[in-house]
Amino acid sequence: MIQAYLYVHRDKSDTEAIKKMVTAFQGEFPHIITIIDIDSDAYLASEYDQKAPVLDIGPYRLLSPFAEDEIAFAFIETQKKLDRAEEKGDRIVLERFTQAPKMTGSDKFSLWFSKHYMLLFNLVVFLYVGLPFLAPVFMKANITVPATVIYKIYKPLCHQLAFRSWFLFGEQAAYPRELANVAGLMTYGEVSGNDEFDLVAAREFNGNEVIGYKVAFCQRDIAIYTAILLFGLLFSITGRRIKPVPWYVWLIIGIVPIGLDGVSQLLSQTGLSFLAWLPLRESSPLLRTISGGLFGFFTAWYGYPFVEESVAETRNQMQNKLSLIKQILKEN
Repeated sequence: MIQAYLYVHRDKSDTEAIKKMVTAFQGEFPHIITIIDIDSDAYLASEYDQKAPVLDIGPYRLLSPFAEDEIAFAFIETQKKLDRAEEKGDRIVLERFTQAPKMTGSDKFSLWFSKHYMLLFNLVVFLYVGLPFLAPVFMKANITVPATVIYKIYKPLCHQLAFRSWFLFGEQAAYPRELANVAGLMTYGEVSGNDEFDLVAAREFNGNEVIGYKVAFCQRDIAIYTAILLFGLLFSITGRRIKPVPWYVWLIIGIVPIGLDGVSQLLSQTGLSFLAWLPLRESSPLLRTISGGLFGFFTAWYGYPFVEESVAETRNQMQNKLSLIKQILKEN
């Protein structure tokens, strides 16, 4: 039989009238109608307070006031779906519309994930951006094996050029190229003795006891993922209520600065003759941090709210299903 659910406030006078109107279709469309008291469940009360009474028939939801033709349509279309499911042997559809709901293992996981996904996202980003800092810590403690492992893990993920990386436990936090024209800092060439345009040597150079040890992630990547983490924490603290930033704001503030800084630097150093008119430039640690931070923060601001919109639908479905099951168990 078709399952129907009537969500109502406790002791409302119109409940019996609605139930009578629905049961009038019992002969043509055999069904079981369950009255759900929304006032006895916090989720149902918040979800249906201003909507009740609400009538669910199969996959169709009717909002008060109900008309007989709307109820008839819901029964007719649900029966059609059941007939097609019967022909195809689709047990999922048959059970969904003819049996009382139940929480499966995947339903429970979906509900849990929909409530805690930001905790998982933030944890993953924290570990992703935090692990590279352990490499110089291990190097300083002369525990070179785990440090080497971390450098190797992140090597395919980041260029790890020493002159574009942060250093810990040394005289300076960074050793940029001379080309970057950062006043007051010793350059990478001065402290390493390497040719500043030898990229292979710059990737392999991890530092030493005097100048410190290189973080296994470059300055721009650290800024990007730290900013993503910061917005993720802010998004979580505010109950995931922050709306997505408009795409054009994301483009102007998030994409354009990192594009100008990174692309202009890249193109000016290609050595290609047709790009000789470009002034040779090297970005500074400050510019990399600012452009990377803006990109990470505004990308998260643009993307996370859309993830929430998608996840919220699943969360509401699973929470509604759980509350419905609890109500049915109470009645039985």
